[in-house]
Amino acid sequence: MNPIAHASANPLAVLLLLVTTLVTSAIEPCRIEVVEKGSGWPVPLVELSSTHHASFVTDNAGVIAFDLPELMGRETWFEVHGNGYDVAPDGFGYHGVRLTPEPGKTLRVELNRSIVAKRLGRLTGGGLFAECQKLGQELAWPESGVLGCDSVQNAVYHGKMFWLWGDTTLARYPLGIFDGTSATTAIQPLQKFEPPLRVPFNYFTDAKGAPRAIAVMAGAGPTWVTGMVSLPDAHGLTHLAGAYLKVKPPMEAYEWGLCVWDDRTAKFDSLRVLWTKSAAAPKPPPLPEGHPALWKDAAGKEWVLFGNPLPTLRCPATFEAWQDTSTWEALKPPTSVTSASDGTAVKLHSGSMAWNPWRKRWVIVFMQGFGKPSVFGELWYAEANAPTGPWGKAVKILSHANYTFYNPRLHPEFTPPESPVLIFEGTYTSEFADRPPPTPRYNYNQMLYRLDLNDPALKPAQAD
Repeated sequence: MNPIAHASANPLAVLLLLVTTLVTSAIEPCRIEVVEKGSGWPVPLVELSSTHHASFVTDNAGVIAFDLPELMGRETWFEVHGNGYDVAPDGFGYHGVRLTPEPGKTLRVELNRSIVAKRLGRLTGGGLFAECQKLGQELAWPESGVLGCDSVQNAVYHGKMFWLWGDTTLARYPLGIFDGTSATTAIQPLQKFEPPLRVPFNYFTDAKGAPRAIAVMAGAGPTWVTGMVSLPDAHGLTHLAGAYLKVKPPMEAYEWGLCVWDDRTAKFDSLRVLWTKSAAAPKPPPLPEGHPALWKDAAGKEWVLFGNPLPTLRCPATFEAWQDTSTWEALKPPTSVTSASDGTAVKLHSGSMAWNPWRKRWVIVFMQGFGKPSVFGELWYAEANAPTGPWGKAVKILSHANYTFYNPRLHPEFTPPESPVLIFEGTYTSEFADRPPPTPRYNYNQMLYRLDLNDPALKPAQAD
């Protein structure tokens, strides 16, 4: 008997029957887990593409919820794009795997890691666990409303890790917030240094609970805050301070100034303007920008060093000295270091420096300027006995085929002094590359990596 014909006398019964039929016929996804061979760690940011160019990208748990009905039950070739995680090429030079997806089944793909750094996952943006959630997992993970954000600044302030990002993408507009967004976490927000990565940010929000701008300064264009540092004053009070710049299209800075965080309003306020572009002053003077590092010299005097990656300016590590330009001393760091692999010069572009208790040396992670294969996607590691150098030979630790990974930031506060682990992040973006398709969800967001300082690959950078 035809069940629809039998129920035709009751329109509601027909509707319920049709809805039930559609629901029960929906295809249950196939779970694809992508892991690192050997460790079994999940690998985020791996793209699997079919022969008809359908692409899927692993989430922070290294998971894909595969749901293409035309490929269910069929042996399927997936090309692998892993940004340092890969499989050996076949006879035609293709890097890929064959899988037979089936509804409700779990498939596992193992990839070899070719980079020295280990990918922990994405820090910012939406859908960090979107693929898992399609499979009914990680449903408690909250969404911040932030879909993308530019480079990070960090400082420990009032017992918390303070985070600040630049231009921020929201669902309602690509440049939803262009005067900085901020959040706080614990000083050591990671319980372990393995994926999947979960960092719960406590954003500064508006009356509706949405992330808001925290550095609105007078003048046209975005406000960018840099050189963020926590410094004590003469009375023992701690202040969160930074330098800001105003920018107009295409990327022209026309004003620099100093700003200070106001705990009452939870925002940065302009302290004073230091430079305004003019015919008489076309370029700004040395400024406290970049990523700060504290340093005590041989005489026991403490300084704060500003640079990106190496120090270009220093001042005594007090709130009063930071405001007083007469205490600022310009520094001239080297513009390149030597590659440990071939002895060529590696141009320093952006990055950060920190004292490392495990190595008992200063270390840097930096982006190479005009590197290969990616012009602005090659990251290197080097060491020195003093923050002013000389710097030893550098080892490449991260590479991208055609993508940008700029403004890397070390997180020395994340790890205890006895730890051989170094944590760093950077901005993953298609900008400044050769027109690659933006990676869904990941593009224009912060990626976190782990560097094991006892890795034999780093030995050339650690030699005396």
